[in-house]
Amino acid sequence: MKKLEVSWNPENQEFWEREGKQRANRNLWISVMALMLAFVVWQIWSVTAVRLNQVGFAFTQSELFTLAALPGLVGATLRIFFTFMPGIVGGRNWTVISTGALLLPAIGIGIAVQNPETPFIVMALLAALCGIGGGNFSSSMANISPFFPKHKKGTANGINAGLGNLGVSVVQFVTPIIIFVPWLGMLFGGGQELADGNNIFIQNAAFVWVLPILFVTILAFFGMDNLPEAKQSFKQQSAMFKEKHTWIMAWLYTMCFGSFIGYSAAFPLLINSEFPETNAVALAFLGPLVGAGIRPVGGWLADKLGSGAKVTFYDIVLLIGATVGVLYFLNAGNVVGFVTMFIVLFFATGIANGSTFRMIPFIFTGEKANLAAPILGFTAAIAAYGAFVIPKVFGWSLSTFGTANIALYLFLGYYAISLVICWFYYSRKNAKVKC
Repeated sequence: MKKLEVSWNPENQEFWEREGKQRANRNLWISVMALMLAFVVWQIWSVTAVRLNQVGFAFTQSELFTLAALPGLVGATLRIFFTFMPGIVGGRNWTVISTGALLLPAIGIGIAVQNPETPFIVMALLAALCGIGGGNFSSSMANISPFFPKHKKGTANGINAGLGNLGVSVVQFVTPIIIFVPWLGMLFGGGQELADGNNIFIQNAAFVWVLPILFVTILAFFGMDNLPEAKQSFKQQSAMFKEKHTWIMAWLYTMCFGSFIGYSAAFPLLINSEFPETNAVALAFLGPLVGAGIRPVGGWLADKLGSGAKVTFYDIVLLIGATVGVLYFLNAGNVVGFVTMFIVLFFATGIANGSTFRMIPFIFTGEKANLAAPILGFTAAIAAYGAFVIPKVFGWSLSTFGTANIALYLFLGYYAISLVICWFYYSRKNAKVKC
């Protein structure tokens, strides 16, 4: 592979057309594959937990929600540290390391779920290891953003994050199918008998990802680049903590991405809890599919209109309306309306995910431009706590009040505050920061 030039300047049109665009796009598409697998592993418990008690485990509802939530807690915490890794060891190097590390939970889960005597603490540890996948998002975004010129960052970040986020939908779609494939299950142990006499192979949900992880790790090693001059010490990058807008954008990105990943983790269990007499849980993958698929449109729309803040503002309005719709159909006991409004909710989070991320490179410009990449990673780290908080809040609401209503009211309050913050700082006519 040809060595990169000492200076990487995507804003230089001649350099971009001659070499920059090709290399940037190659790194982007490998990053997308690695990030998709990271999201697969991160959210594998969101669908695997639903099946555990059906194959002989005896976990409580709270324990099942905890298994779905733990990857979010660990993933969010790891994101804080992973944010700095591309700048310290190089983007290519860290992609290889962090993608290869996904083999640990993938293999471990495949072994553990075959034995109903496996204690909860072991399952919890494996759920925590899935947090590696969640941490990879911050390092991926911090790595890819500097490859592209400013006017293409929204679209590039949207593609990387949006297609990467599709891993949530992929795992929720593939798992219910793959666990019924006997030839794969028989290669790595026997089947588990359900109450109706049918056999499933729950280990397939984890083992099926081992070869793709190996392939993409090797692809990243040979196909990606460590970006010249992108390395920064932790001290240089930590200057972002002193910036007011770092924390404001962390709040706003938590509003959209925190909701997306939190609802993704909780949605299958929530459907199963609120509408146990239906088979609607099979449709749970549609929410993350819509949210992830529409994310690049959010970044593109912000680029097109020249304002991520305006797109985000109006999208929060939609987010509030969709949440009210979810509440209405939940109380009406209408599963079709409930699932439909949740899909609209996912749609809204996807658009805002793209538009909000596009705002950051436009807030931090000039002398502070070098902070944009680590801030992208850090805001993603804070937002990822939604993957822990939202399932736990739903679990608390259900166990305490017997309904998800209280949780949804709390989320509505958060969205209302976010609407005011977005308007005041960024989208109103006289806002000091135009982004």
